[in-house]
Amino acid sequence: LPICALGLDGPLTGVLAIIVCIGILVVYSASGQNWKMVEHHLVNIGIAVTALLALARLATPQYLRLFAPIAYVIGVLLLVVVDVTGHIGKGAQRWLDVGFMRFQPSEIMKLAVPMMCAWYMHERPLPPTFKDLVVMGIMIAIPTAMIVTQPDLGTALLIAASGLIVMLLAGLQFRIILISIPLLGGAAFGAWHFIHDYQRQRILTFLNPENDRLGAGY
Repeated sequence: LPICALGLDGPLTGVLAIIVCIGILVVYSASGQNWKMVEHHLVNIGIAVTALLALARLATPQYLRLFAPIAYVIGVLLLVVVDVTGHIGKGAQRWLDVGFMRFQPSEIMKLAVPMMCAWYMHERPLPPTFKDLVVMGIMIAIPTAMIVTQPDLGTALLIAASGLIVMLLAGLQFRIILISIPLLGGAAFGAWHFIHDYQRQRILTFLNPENDRLGAGY
């Protein structure tokens, strides 16, 4: 069947397929050519593709718009539960154990945050006003701050970026973008003194992988 008949966007699906293929190669390489891990990864991809096809056929934009605030509230509440009773793994309290499976509520927020920002701006004039930017900023900051404290800096940055991209696509004025650049730079400089040592090491290794090729760089 043609991609459009499945309810999918052709170019977006093509890019997604390329990313998935690269991910399979990365898993194969990083696992030391462990085919069992690759097979497990392929099973997860199969489940994800099935869910993608089902949602593409059943979930209309109107349905997703109605679901956005529900997903956001549920995600925030689950993050609160994680902070209180979450399972600790590898030094971070980010997992919920529901008996038959464990999952990270932060994964829900990767979708819920940009959907919530889009829901908020749906019936408002574009470009967004200063008030609208503040409201969306709060929507983004709440789950981002909660996830940073788990700690899970990488996921928190992804969620913050997803919300900021919605702001940008809503027609963010160029002068606001220019003003935001030094502000974000200053915030990043200040945050450097509050993040964990291993998080600093990850950033330094990303900037200079050759610095410790057999240690952090590996």
